[in-house]
Amino acid sequence: MALTPQDIGRIANLARLELTPLESERMLTQLNGFFDIVEKMRAVDTSGLSPLAHPVAVIQPVALRLRADVASEPDQREANQRSAPAVERGLFLVPKVIE
Repeated sequence: MALTPQDIGRIANLARLELTPLESERMLTQLNGFFDIVEKMRAVDTSGLSPLAHPVAVIQPVALRLRADVASEPDQREANQRSAPAVERGLFLVPKVIE
């Protein structure tokens, strides 16, 4: 998939960017280079391979370092809700918004 200068102009417009001609040309080259890399990756046959949970798992066993799931801060709900305009049963009340 190769982008054209018109594609770059449309993308810049959608992103609300104002690009100079030099910047547009550089962006075109960079994005087309990126898409070339993606096409090379898609061309690799990965059938029969299972996904890895971690990229280093191919080289060595990976043990995730997880911390204990314990509360480290005291419960300050009452103090935090004192400045709220409306609270009910420990929950902040907000106006209903329907668009």
